[in-house]
Amino acid sequence: MAEKAAATVPAVSVGETVSGTVEHVAPYGAFVRLESGQKAMVHISELSQNYVKKVEDVLEIGQKVTAKVIKIDDKGRIDLSIKALQAKEVRQPAHREEDFEKKLTNFLKFSVEKMADLNSKNKAQRSGTKRRTGGQQGKK
Repeated sequence: MAEKAAATVPAVSVGETVSGTVEHVAPYGAFVRLESGQKAMVHISELSQNYVKKVEDVLEIGQKVTAKVIKIDDKGRIDLSIKALQAKEVRQPAHREEDFEKKLTNFLKFSVEKMADLNSKNKAQRSGTKRRTGGQQGKK
């Protein structure tokens, strides 16, 4: 009898896109009943391209989902990924070269001011009342 049940249930394979319904939500992921009748799990890290704090923020029981099969282990457990079907967000750095140029200009300006300040302090010390004489000062 088990052989007949296995023969009527189409097997899924890694890389295949499948649909199903969320049956159970846990802190670490969600269990999905596939259209084929098989049970699979979506780990919390595979729910979205963005950070997911709680599974309930993304999925709820009874929700229809489409996911990609990413792993089937030796025991026949199926792991799914919803984020594998989402387009990756490519963030373009906003005016990075201009930011670098601005930082470099500010650094050079600060550096020139600091050097001028140090030079004026050194010049004041050299020309001030403290003059060195050839002998030992302050020692008796």
